Amino acid sequence: MLTRPGERPLTIVNVCYPFAPVSADPVGGAEQVLARIDQALVAAGHHSIVIAPAGSATDGALWPIGVPEGPLDAKARAGVHAEVRARIAQAIEQERPDAIHLHGVDFSDYLPEPGLPVLVTLHLPLDWYAPEALHCDRRATFFYPVSKSQANLAPAGIRLQPPIENGVPLSDLVLPKQRFAAALGRICPEKGFDDAIDAAKRANVPLLLAGQLFPYPEHRRFFETRVLPRLDRARRWIGAVAGRRKQRLLARARCLLVPSKVAETSSLVAMEAIAAGTPVIAYRAGALPEIVEDGRTGFLVDGPDEMANAIRLVDTISPNECRARARERFPVERMTNAYLTRYREPGSR
Repeated sequence: MLTRPGERPLTIVNVCYPFAPVSADPVGGAEQVLARIDQALVAAGHHSIVIAPAGSATDGALWPIGVPEGPLDAKARAGVHAEVRARIAQAIEQERPDAIHLHGVDFSDYLPEPGLPVLVTLHLPLDWYAPEALHCDRRATFFYPVSKSQANLAPAGIRLQPPIENGVPLSDLVLPKQRFAAALGRICPEKGFDDAIDAAKRANVPLLLAGQLFPYPEHRRFFETRVLPRLDRARRWIGAVAGRRKQRLLARARCLLVPSKVAETSSLVAMEAIAAGTPVIAYRAGALPEIVEDGRTGFLVDGPDEMANAIRLVDTISPNECRARARERFPVERMTNAYLTRYREPGSR
């Protein structure tokens, strides 16, 4: 979507969750979406500014913020939020942007003063946000959900724009399928990877569990008590994967297991797997039934037993059909074009 003749280039400031770096293939979905928007802005000839932790990889101008070492206690978080507020104020004064786009669950801690249009993409379940943040009365503030199911769960009184659904780059990598199932994501309780291991054991298939373990006490406790004791020679944790290695893992996997135990607002990894020709077996959690077409691009199940049964049936799903459906439903350009349109008319419907 290039700037049309006679159309003024935009200046847009995207602000990520200030404790997670931005890259084209990060652990977090919000950071990945922001990276794709930044790339699209630059490709279309616009001026993109990204406020994100130092070390982030951006196509546009990175305005870095520091993240303190050690525990992220209340004092440390307050210091980072103050730096983000200062960076946003500096960008408004020096760059005169057309809009500010916020992506963090803590966006209300650095919401700018009234004036410029502010877009807020709600990447996470709505009950993870402070209630007062979603009921803010700041004018020209527009909330965008990322799926229909997320929008349908909105409490009364929250003024939401129509959803802008996520998209992913469509890889042309085609590899022979192997016997293993895959599971991919943050190692934390809500992702349900203990159920994925149990299902793989019951189906008697190998499992490669890929994902990053962050130093949060709850995440480590889940890994040490619910994941590690279940691992064996056939069901292995291989750590974080990214880039070409992640693409090859998804392309070679027999199926992807997504046993989420929270109402997922979206699932980029499920979209990526389907785009790679890999069926997805997922719980009926949040937006996952919007992504996985039961019997066509995977299976929707309840519990490890049904997941194990579905693993035995994945050879009935056509990899070519998965790839074709991804091309129709998940192109990243559809998502980025929608945001670029909203930057000119943030509240347009």
